[in-house]
Amino acid sequence: MQDCSAPACAHPTIRSHGVGVLRSHAYDWLALLLLAAVEGVLNAIEPFHRFVGADMMTDLRYPLKSNTVPFWAMPFIAVIGPMIIFTGGYVQRRNVYDLHHAILGILFSVLITGVLTDAIKDAVGRPRPDFFWRCFPDGIAVYDKVTTGVICNGIASVIKEGYKSFPSGHASWSFAGLGFLSWYLAGKITVFDRRGHVGKLCVVVLPLLVAAMVAVSRVDDYWHHWQDVFAGGVLGMVVASVCYLQFFPPPSDEKGFWPHAHLRYIREREDADRTVCATEMSNTESTTAIVVRQDQTTANMSRRLDAMESGALDVSSNV
Repeated sequence: MQDCSAPACAHPTIRSHGVGVLRSHAYDWLALLLLAAVEGVLNAIEPFHRFVGADMMTDLRYPLKSNTVPFWAMPFIAVIGPMIIFTGGYVQRRNVYDLHHAILGILFSVLITGVLTDAIKDAVGRPRPDFFWRCFPDGIAVYDKVTTGVICNGIASVIKEGYKSFPSGHASWSFAGLGFLSWYLAGKITVFDRRGHVGKLCVVVLPLLVAAMVAVSRVDDYWHHWQDVFAGGVLGMVVASVCYLQFFPPPSDEKGFWPHAHLRYIREREDADRTVCATEMSNTESTTAIVVRQDQTTANMSRRLDAMESGALDVSSNV
């Protein structure tokens, strides 16, 4: 018989619930694949070539430098690093809902941000601050005699990248991934418990500081104008916030530690346990009533037999 006083299982693990969780979110993972494919297409297509005239080159003659934070490092900073932290949390708490939804949430955050960022880049076609040296690598400017527009003679791929200044992809990806991590940490260490622990706040701010440093590096490298970085940071942070709140309660909520799915799992288990207990109690009461009736019948028969043996009952009247 089930112990009705025992709490519902609070630690669904990968082994016990992993397959079920993946199956229930199969369409979400397919959506991620679709977003990744769209992101690939947006990177491949040619961006809009905004008009660049001779009189506009004053702000576009910054030196062509390498990246302080290379492109290949962004997935490690914005995705893999936070995932390592999520995995560490799973090792400690053994909750597959928390691990799965954190990974799914951050992937949605960076991919949605990437699609929005590259779509805007391709549509706007703003030239980068180092556009002059991308367009004229030999330093000799050539302009159309009528429109004064640039006639570039540089490498096609370098020129193509030169029209993708707004918004900053490094900034948007950094804040999409590390912003999500900041939300996650805020919920896990209960930073908004109103106890005034500044140390907790520092932990939450640290990922945002890293994201800000990545964003600032884009201005230092002359790959972006400050407006590009600001817009990218805001875009990434907004998407990160929406994606986090899709899977987790706000960190200020009293139940902000666990994802929505885990809280729903607990409620369903408790409801199922109450139903089982109520059924068992009803069956027990029915069995008890039957036993009582049987005992009463047996007692009555015993009294009748005793009466017959003592001659107190007229047997003939019953015949």
